Amino acid sequence: MRIRILGSGAGGGFPQWNCNCANCRAVRAGAPGFSPRTQSSLAVSADGANWILLNASPDLREQIAAAPELAPAEGDPVRASPIKAVALTNGDVDHVAGLLNLREAQPFSVYAAGRVLQALGANPIFTILQTQLVPRIELRMDETIPLKGAGVDLGLTIRAFPVPGKIALYLEDKNAPNFGTSAGDTLGFEIAETKTGKSFFYVPGCAKVDEALANRLRGAALVFFDGTLYHENEMIEQGLLGKTGSRMGHINMSGEDGSVAAFATLDVARKIYVHINNSNPVLDADSRQRADVNAAGWEIGADGMEVTL
Repeated sequence: MRIRILGSGAGGGFPQWNCNCANCRAVRAGAPGFSPRTQSSLAVSADGANWILLNASPDLREQIAAAPELAPAEGDPVRASPIKAVALTNGDVDHVAGLLNLREAQPFSVYAAGRVLQALGANPIFTILQTQLVPRIELRMDETIPLKGAGVDLGLTIRAFPVPGKIALYLEDKNAPNFGTSAGDTLGFEIAETKTGKSFFYVPGCAKVDEALANRLRGAALVFFDGTLYHENEMIEQGLLGKTGSRMGHINMSGEDGSVAAFATLDVARKIYVHINNSNPVLDADSRQRADVNAAGWEIGADGMEVTL
């Protein structure tokens, strides 16, 4: 099974178009230790020929252009794509907007939780993906289902499970408890290869590693995990946004309740941070924070990085 990080940044990418924080200035200037990042997404294939995308970022066209595996092959018909399916972990704009890059009457399947499918169905712009060509398949919690698209069995299965998080910003109900968030508004995925049984976990958005999630991830071979912020107040302290990590529905890397501490006893063989916000000091490869998370056994995901299971 091949896994390619298409985008490792959080919403807005790195540098963000309107951000003048120290990190964004550094990456624009080409400073050593800083690398540009597009918005969060993975591509997965069992055979190297047929692929599923995990989330469809607004940068998807650029990401496809950077990945030859995702382009039509020389002998393909005049209209063709190796992308056979897309699975969405939530309804965030930075995870669904890229679906619009996949218009042009190309068949593929969309997998998502029921409320995310409802949000797509309520927005007429997504009717450009004709349902007779692009079926929408509901992911029910903790059901293992084979992944298929455009008449192809991908040789992979997906198991969706709820993780602590928050409903997408544009769907928030300011008058409801926790802004109207329900279980399943933020999902994690376990993707397994049918032939070998090898699997990995993808959790790009998570507010807390609770007992249920810890038990699920314990002993995993590979986890891609939410690396949005290094500490709770970094967005506020940098003058970027008046929200804490918790308010945004994202766990921090550092601290007693952070992901580094939460994973310390889980015996995960390989841990890779994705969905990294432009404010995060680990984006500087020479920073103390990068050294600390590396010392704890974490890798910082990068665009184009590939993992084989």
